Amino acid sequence: MKTILVIGAGLSASSLIRYLLTNSTTYNWQIRVVDQNLDLVKKKLNNHPNGVAISFNALDATERRPEIEKADLVISMLPARFHIDVAKDCLELKTNLITPSYISPEMKALNEEVKKAGLIFMNEIGVDPGIDHMSAMRIIHHIQKEDAQLDRFVSFCGGLIAPEFDNNPWGYKFTWNPRNVIVAGQGGAACYQENNEYKYIPYNSLFKRLDKISIPNFTDFEAYANRDSLSYKSVYGLENIPTIYRGTLRKAGYCEAWSVFVDLGMTDDSYVLFDSEKLTARNFLNAFLPYNESLSLEEKFKAFIGNNEEIYSKFEWLGMFDNSKAIGLKNATPAQLLQEILVDKWALAEGDTDMLVMYHEFDFAIKGQHKRIKSYMVNIGEDNVYTSMSNTVGLPMAICAKMILNNEIELKGVQLPIQPEVYNPILDELETFGIKFIEEEV
Repeated sequence: MKTILVIGAGLSASSLIRYLLTNSTTYNWQIRVVDQNLDLVKKKLNNHPNGVAISFNALDATERRPEIEKADLVISMLPARFHIDVAKDCLELKTNLITPSYISPEMKALNEEVKKAGLIFMNEIGVDPGIDHMSAMRIIHHIQKEDAQLDRFVSFCGGLIAPEFDNNPWGYKFTWNPRNVIVAGQGGAACYQENNEYKYIPYNSLFKRLDKISIPNFTDFEAYANRDSLSYKSVYGLENIPTIYRGTLRKAGYCEAWSVFVDLGMTDDSYVLFDSEKLTARNFLNAFLPYNESLSLEEKFKAFIGNNEEIYSKFEWLGMFDNSKAIGLKNATPAQLLQEILVDKWALAEGDTDMLVMYHEFDFAIKGQHKRIKSYMVNIGEDNVYTSMSNTVGLPMAICAKMILNNEIELKGVQLPIQPEVYNPILDELETFGIKFIEEEV
């Protein structure tokens, strides 16, 4: 019996765990799942005979290493910054590893040692990054085989709420880690390339410079730039491409309102507010507006947003003018306080389903003729547990796990899923789960 250790049983792990359990009898696997919340693990394993629920501090190497040593494969669902510690243990203990996160410089530095050990550390194999890589590379490789010149590649992805459950004025609910939504775009200017010119968008302008994306049978989406599009030139083998741009999708109106939080400074995570545990939502908002004894908070805020009634109603719906109770977080940053406010208001309700949207465009020239391929995927979740986000993050990892344990991937070292031997079988199987791209050539 082969052993798979899954570290973390949070939102995105539900579909991963279900797939592994469903296939465990066929392939003779034991699925060991660790999380600090043991009840959560037990609920997701649902008394399956091949599932083992474990609870320990996965950040403590002395507790973590004995479990890694037992495993044939580790799947780390920890926050990205902790993958490197798991990876170093896996390298020393000769265990293969999968993570859904971007390859960090520290992870990349392990490449030669991982190769020498005969191991594979597969990263960036969730949805974004993950399905975006695989679906794009399948088309890019096809275009390159036709000896065509690829001139433009743009790609967009968004985790959103399904239209029938879009019942709040922001058109958004949390389908993944809320913190990542709050701090999205921070840490440097977004950079991309357009017609051989480098372009940069600083954080304070990120949610103001938007593109409109149209997908058949859906209302238009708006998109803001991802932080780094340029690194994908080398990843995808597109060093000479004139235009490359990657962005995040939101429903119309979201970005303009979110930019107000940015302009106020309420998404900042770099300092702690004094007496933060005493702040109500109203106090919190007022702390970022100038003092004026003759104006109410509402009047000051309306002046700040230029009397934009649509934005005002969004903030009012969030309860930002409410003074009835303290947010209750000690030693909190602005970003942490904002997250605490939004978590309840933007939570998926019982019965809600989410929606994952991905869209690519490829412009290329072949035999003097200019063409464009549009490729898009819209996937609706099953419920508020087996969400589209959970399915699109977890299923690629689970299928990859099966392939590694069945020796169907020959690659070694620190990898991402951009080779046909990886992406073709995974994309083909994802179609059986309704995660399928529609392609149009014009």
